[in-house]
Amino acid sequence: MQRVLVLDRNRHPLMPCHPARARELLRKGKVAVFRRYPFTIILKEREGGAVQPNRLKLDPGSKTTGMALVAEFARRGKVVVWAGELWHRGAVIRKALADRRAHRRFRRSRLRYRAPRFLNRVRKAGWLAPSLQHRVDTTMAWVRRLRRWSPVTAISQELVRFDTQAIQNPEIAGTEYQRGALFGYEIREYLLEKWGRKCAYCDAGNVPLEIEHIHPRSKGGSDRVSNLTLACTDCNRRKGNLPVGGLLAKAPLKDAAAVNSTRWALFERLKATSLDVEVGTGGGTKWNRSRQQYPKAHWIDAACVGESGAIVRLHPEHKPLEIQAMGHGERQRARLDRFGFPRGHKPQARSFLGFRTGDVVSCAKPKGKSFTGRVAIRFRPSFVVSGANQKIESHPKYLCILQKGDGYVYA
Repeated sequence: MQRVLVLDRNRHPLMPCHPARARELLRKGKVAVFRRYPFTIILKEREGGAVQPNRLKLDPGSKTTGMALVAEFARRGKVVVWAGELWHRGAVIRKALADRRAHRRFRRSRLRYRAPRFLNRVRKAGWLAPSLQHRVDTTMAWVRRLRRWSPVTAISQELVRFDTQAIQNPEIAGTEYQRGALFGYEIREYLLEKWGRKCAYCDAGNVPLEIEHIHPRSKGGSDRVSNLTLACTDCNRRKGNLPVGGLLAKAPLKDAAAVNSTRWALFERLKATSLDVEVGTGGGTKWNRSRQQYPKAHWIDAACVGESGAIVRLHPEHKPLEIQAMGHGERQRARLDRFGFPRGHKPQARSFLGFRTGDVVSCAKPKGKSFTGRVAIRFRPSFVVSGANQKIESHPKYLCILQKGDGYVYA
């Protein structure tokens, strides 16, 4: 069962308590609610207290990072007292940068001539693409948060490396492993040999052939050679940006590449916390989880990371906190048309009547049931509040802020 994080009156972390104990303390007025998500209480009078070792365990992923806080009790052993799953927004960042690049290239190349530039950027050692750096930054942000709200004494990380060659061809070995698919070919000649110098869709031969993306780039397709084929002009136009459904393309490796790129950057950031950092392999995590007969989940994988995950107790009804990264808004002020030219500008103000988009509020309209949700402001007294199962419009006078927006949505 998910426990409640506890702080003393000086905001020093204490051991998480059972929800029933937290309700009792709230009823007696001995504590106050410090945060709604994750639910944290603060003691009004008590200072300090005995704490047991707590280990924060991480299972980094491309889309989702599992987190588990494992307490080491003297009698009960290692018990998961808090868990969460952090959903990253790397794909959203990547799409925004791709759209910006497309608009910029259109303006510079087709509408006015500008000499091409290259090699005019110097990147620091250890540079990561913004969509990858986001994964490291958000994970470290939650490491710092949980260290403030719980007595974390050590960290465990799954330091996994995906072999992209073996993922595509498990039987690959020897010199073929080192050469790759394009050894001895140019891309076009390789595709001609691979597809028999015919259109992949209508089998037409002896016609001009064009290089075609099987899974369209506009829908996330890559430029990997496994995603390229040959098509005649008519088939290429007829297909457009329609997906083939994975019939001809191999499994994408974007997620595996993202984990490979960020694993060492995250490890170095964790080492800088001066805590003891334990690392484990993906195979070891799977072995610990399967031996204890736990189901597959990101937070359960996090609890089973490393040697410390060999014996971990989980409550059968434990539900993790779902954390979705949403960001703090956009820096882009201009609204663009499909050609990349401004057609309007967004207001510079980020708040209105004391509210900002992303604040967690309680809505209590006179003729409706009160509920808690996330507010989206408008620059008029009519806001949108999104709850678990409903979305309504409300005047700000019926709203009460429970927690300021911090760039995440919780469930």
